[in-house]
Amino acid sequence: MADELVLLGAAALLLLSVIVSGAWSRLGIPSLLLFLVIGMLAGSEGPGGIAFDDAGAAQALGVVALVFILFSGGLDTEWKKVRPVLNQGLALSTAGVFLTAVVVGGFAHLVLGLTLVEGILLGGIVSSTDAAAVFSIFRSLGTRLRGRLTYLLEFESGSNDPMAVFLTVAMLQLITSPESSPLGLAGFFVQQMLLGGVAGYLFGRLTALLVNRIRLDHDGLYPVMTLGMVLFCYAATTAAGGNGFLAVYISGIVVGNTRTVHHDSVSRFHDGIAWLMQISMFLALGLLVFPSELNGVVGEGLAISAVLILVARPIGVFLTLLPMREPVRECMLISWVGLRGAVPIILATFPLLAGVPQAEYIFNMVFFIVLTSALVQGTTLI
Repeated sequence: MADELVLLGAAALLLLSVIVSGAWSRLGIPSLLLFLVIGMLAGSEGPGGIAFDDAGAAQALGVVALVFILFSGGLDTEWKKVRPVLNQGLALSTAGVFLTAVVVGGFAHLVLGLTLVEGILLGGIVSSTDAAAVFSIFRSLGTRLRGRLTYLLEFESGSNDPMAVFLTVAMLQLITSPESSPLGLAGFFVQQMLLGGVAGYLFGRLTALLVNRIRLDHDGLYPVMTLGMVLFCYAATTAAGGNGFLAVYISGIVVGNTRTVHHDSVSRFHDGIAWLMQISMFLALGLLVFPSELNGVVGEGLAISAVLILVARPIGVFLTLLPMREPVRECMLISWVGLRGAVPIILATFPLLAGVPQAEYIFNMVFFIVLTSALVQGTTLI
């Protein structure tokens, strides 16, 4: 009977999230916030009363979910439209993310009393943006940016997660291994990005080749084969010391821009998987947080959110794009359309599992920053 009740509760949460999300987005608020709120209401401090405090399980679910979300995003990326803004997108997803993390980290060090490494850890966790959050609002409101900006924001949001992951892992290494050298992280960065890029391209070519060459008895098995290849790509790249998230995103771009049989059905399948993963991930992360603990970080969370939205993100964008002669008005828009979403909350579980002294404080801060970003930036995109 207990198992049936668990399934009933999970089904109810999933259906409620899907049904309400349409009306929620029309208010100019990202669906991710709805899923988080439903998770919080279902949690131990909400009416649902579901006790869940397993950060490891939440992180595992989040990593798998992010893998499929990134691959789906790559599948939907049209290379011919992204290529004209490739340099700007790569600059934003690397240098822009780094500058954002450093500015937030410096403020957290000077004002909040965190060590500089802990501050940059916090900055790195919240440095990446969420494409799904931005474009779900645009689609629901019928809003459309000029084509070039759309593709730039899409590519940046899809490609900046690996840099945020690298910064988080690197800062955790400096905290937990005092003998580590910051200079040694440069080699780690090159290794991560080079192996991730090469592996992503090779796995993408291999996936397209298998789909085209292997004859299966049932058409429904082709999406299942690509699902297995996505997991294999991430796991093999990560085990080899590369950035698995970058690999699956590039693999998705390669597969999506290669002529393959059953292309439409595979794309629709992964779009559905990506939505399922998003909802499940946000519900789990909502269950993981204790709302009463957020009260203790309201003032500091608002301060960090203001610095991130009004100072750090604009500095990262302007210093990155102005040398490329990007118009100031477009830089301002790109600075604002940078909502935080799933990745920061997932990355915030890394310090929890690593046993970092300030881990719970950082997790609550990150959760509060994501909520603030969704409410402030999301509602102003109407």
